[in-house]
Amino acid sequence: MKKTVGYLLIVIAVTIFGFRVSKGIEFKQNVSGYLKRASNANTIDLAEEELTRSLQYLEGKKMTTGYTSVLYKTPDEDVDFWYRNLKASQHELQTLTSSSALEKTNVLMKLRETLQDTPKGISAFPNNKLWTVLMFFSVIGCFIGVIILTVEYENEQQKKNKKVE
Repeated sequence: MKKTVGYLLIVIAVTIFGFRVSKGIEFKQNVSGYLKRASNANTIDLAEEELTRSLQYLEGKKMTTGYTSVLYKTPDEDVDFWYRNLKASQHELQTLTSSSALEKTNVLMKLRETLQDTPKGISAFPNNKLWTVLMFFSVIGCFIGVIILTVEYENEQQKKNKKVE
């Protein structure tokens, strides 16, 4: 029975870890991957297209306001500022009227700097507190599961040694 509990705790912990990793992958596939492509784009149109894709996902998931922080708010975790910055970049790309190569290059360089930063923990947003609690208890559960299995293994080894004697 104790072994079953140990295995169950480990399986639950690994499952929660897996879901958290999948949230990071989902964010990369739908937002940060497109932001990276937009920042690396060589044309205004291509940059605007990639930026629009990521903004559509953010708006669809309502990831436009709030903080990613769990305990206290810091400026680097402000989703609203980040989102408004992305929208301003999109607007600048859409309204660029100058056809001078220098101005286009300057806009693309400015865009590259803007798109590189994302708020910490944004892939778990808006459920950062929930994920923090789940991950905390998963780590504890995994440790307890390993301890239970180790103790049970040691007990079995002692029983085998007593039978041999």
